[in-house]
Amino acid sequence: MVAQLWRATAAFRLATLVYAAALILRHRHGYAHPLGGLLALAVMAGWTVLATAGYARPALRRRAFVVADVLVAVALILGTRWVDTGVHIDHGAPTLPVSWAAAPVLACAVTGGPWAGLAGAAAVSAADVVERAALAPNTFNGVVLLLITGVVGGYVVRLGTRAETAVERVARLEAATAERERIAREVHDSVLQVLSLVSRRGRELGGEAAELGRLAGEGETALRTLVAAPPAAASGELELRALLEPYAAERVTVSGPAGPVPLPAAAAEAIAAAVGAALDNVRRHAGADASAWVLVEDEGDVVTVSVRDDGAGFAADRLARAVEAGRLGVAQSIVGRMRDAGGTAQVTSSPGQGTEVELRVTR
Repeated sequence: MVAQLWRATAAFRLATLVYAAALILRHRHGYAHPLGGLLALAVMAGWTVLATAGYARPALRRRAFVVADVLVAVALILGTRWVDTGVHIDHGAPTLPVSWAAAPVLACAVTGGPWAGLAGAAAVSAADVVERAALAPNTFNGVVLLLITGVVGGYVVRLGTRAETAVERVARLEAATAERERIAREVHDSVLQVLSLVSRRGRELGGEAAELGRLAGEGETALRTLVAAPPAAASGELELRALLEPYAAERVTVSGPAGPVPLPAAAAEAIAAAVGAALDNVRRHAGADASAWVLVEDEGDVVTVSVRDDGAGFAADRLARAVEAGRLGVAQSIVGRMRDAGGTAQVTSSPGQGTEVELRVTR
């Protein structure tokens, strides 16, 4: 859309150049300095070519170039008093650039939005008032129209840019959703069915096969979580419950509010990954018979997720000693992940009393 706006601005600049050229060529014999009028026309034509080429390149759409654009229009307006006669000016004759001077105002609006458009319009309008040496009714009307053009043009540009961004985000979301669904179908028809079969047969056979079945079941749960997790919504949010519910298993209970718990995508994904790491620690260290409970609490401004187990637990200083020894599993996968997402993580445990991991993020 931005490229289209610049093309429209270039078309406006060219059309108004033709109009200004027609007026200058028609009235040049009545100027105090006819050659000055032709010189002004040459400047407008040259700057039109330069500005059109410059604004076509994103690298040149900088503040200095836009300011130079406005200054050229201001100089041409002020130069009208030197080229034209005082009688013509006092009787309301147009400035040399006429409506061509509005092109830099549009460039300001496209580049910087309403405030930049207003600033450009104010500069051009001030030059117009100085050139007239009085605020006549037609001058006042022109100033008002120019100010409205700058503000409204900038506002429309901002709306259009935001709409374009939203459309692109929705398109990416739809593409990501379609790809996720395709992968999920393929995984379900192959890997998940095999893991489910191994898990079921392992439990039926018992013995060492039961442990193999348990591991296959855990792999199945993790893989289902991966393929079922929804992509970020168009608003940049994720529904936290949808990310955590796939963790539910035979020994894992997931509970939460009845309604949705939306969070910014980065925070929701960090919590889900931290919960997955905590449950993985339960499976590895809490004991074969340990159960875990995941509780989601939405307090409005704060969302808290706790992961509690009834396993063996560990000493209070064990995590600190693990960090000193260079074992950073919990420090990185849980605490560090939550810190990077702007949240906090607290791990509480004692021997024989299980472990609780509390994750908190602020909306």
